[in-house]
Amino acid sequence: MAKSMTQAIRILLVDDEAMIRESSRRLLSARGFQVLEAENGQAALDVLSKSLIDIILLDLKMPVMGGEEFLRVIRASHPDIPVIIITGHGTLDTAVECMKKGAYDFITKPFEIDHFLLTIDKAIEKRNLEQKSKQYQEETVRNLIELSTEKKRLETIITCMANGLMVTNRNMEIVLHNPALLRHLGISEDLSNPIPVSQVLHDETLVETLKRIQSGQVPEKEFFSQEIHVGSKILRAISTPTLGPDRNVFWAVAGTVTVLEDVTAFKQLDQIKSDFLNMVAHELRSPLVSVRQLNSVLLEGLAGPLLGKQQDFVRKTVNKIDALLGLINDLLDVARLEAGRLVRQQAAVDVGKIIEEMVTLMEPRAKEQNIDLTYSCGDLKPILADPKNIEEVLNNLLSNAMNYSPDGGKVTVAAQGVDQFIEIKVSDTGVGIPAEEIPKIFEKFYRVKHPKTRHITGTGLGLSLVKGIVEAYHGSIGVESVPGKGTTFTIILPAMKTEG
Repeated sequence: MAKSMTQAIRILLVDDEAMIRESSRRLLSARGFQVLEAENGQAALDVLSKSLIDIILLDLKMPVMGGEEFLRVIRASHPDIPVIIITGHGTLDTAVECMKKGAYDFITKPFEIDHFLLTIDKAIEKRNLEQKSKQYQEETVRNLIELSTEKKRLETIITCMANGLMVTNRNMEIVLHNPALLRHLGISEDLSNPIPVSQVLHDETLVETLKRIQSGQVPEKEFFSQEIHVGSKILRAISTPTLGPDRNVFWAVAGTVTVLEDVTAFKQLDQIKSDFLNMVAHELRSPLVSVRQLNSVLLEGLAGPLLGKQQDFVRKTVNKIDALLGLINDLLDVARLEAGRLVRQQAAVDVGKIIEEMVTLMEPRAKEQNIDLTYSCGDLKPILADPKNIEEVLNNLLSNAMNYSPDGGKVTVAAQGVDQFIEIKVSDTGVGIPAEEIPKIFEKFYRVKHPKTRHITGTGLGLSLVKGIVEAYHGSIGVESVPGKGTTFTIILPAMKTEG
């Protein structure tokens, strides 16, 4: 009796014999049931209109309204309440007929207590099961409605997306797509899913990426971004695996999801920006070089002697021109780097020799700033690179190290071989970089702000160029810094493979 543990089962006892009602009430109440009584069917209907009833014990032969008529009335209004017929042997056939009309069971007078209680327990269990079944049905219907609503909402979102969406299954078939996918791929007619990916996508690199994801060789949460060309369009494709149930591993790769974004306009704007920077830099560089040459002629006295103040003014002019030329050269390098033209020629480069030359070149400036500049080189293998690019990387890092060590200190360059790579560390004991600024220092035009280094001029392009050059050679760059104690940049570059 599941309900009796928390809430008393309410039993309606309908019988015209007061003695039977009294004895039955005592028996049932002693076992935790709540008993309501009625002397005939009409009185029972009044009780039902006012109280919730779980079980009905119903006598057949009663005045005013008998059991058969009462059963017929409540079958329409209370079909879920189990009705147990109480009958004598003379009305046994009538009790059987009542069961055919909806009664749950019957017991005969005089009844055995054990059989009487067992019948009630079975009726209660039936009612509990029916109630649970009804709850499950209502919950199922509610879940189906919510699922259908969510499905419609998702279909609306997918249909209205500006980006193309493509979902594939284990068989490399497209099972879901939206109208934007067809627009991006230049397909005029609609597709009937499922359809093989190869019939829709004609970019082999993207198809191979989907096959690789499908094979389960990539982590579940990893995604792949690549650009594909469809006619004059440039599309960015972002692909990731989808998971589904598997009998062996519970979850397994069930397909892929790919989002296609049209980035043609962004690429065109980026190209316009690069072309503009390139043009402006070239147009500015030539006249500035000419102006510098003329000022150099004046400084050397080839156009006649200069007075002290005149010479100082011309020297300051030359310094400002050099700063502008540095900015223009950085802009040109950025344009070349973005266009993939910064790496011009590659040869075996002795990194140790370049470090030695760069340190020697920087020594006069280090002495002027009271900086202890040292270097050390271990067993270094040559790397395949453009020597000018490596010089530019070291020049930028050493210049930064000295710029951000305004109170003297120490700048160290250390290089060593690590397996099939070489490691270059450029360390200083300067002002350091706050932790929140470290992720931004490789962005173009970004400069770390510090009260002691406000006077330092620069473009904020140096570290961006360093990172671009290092990555162009399949290397990596990292930084560790403690404010007030210094900074260390670490570069890892692949060494040339030795034959044999």
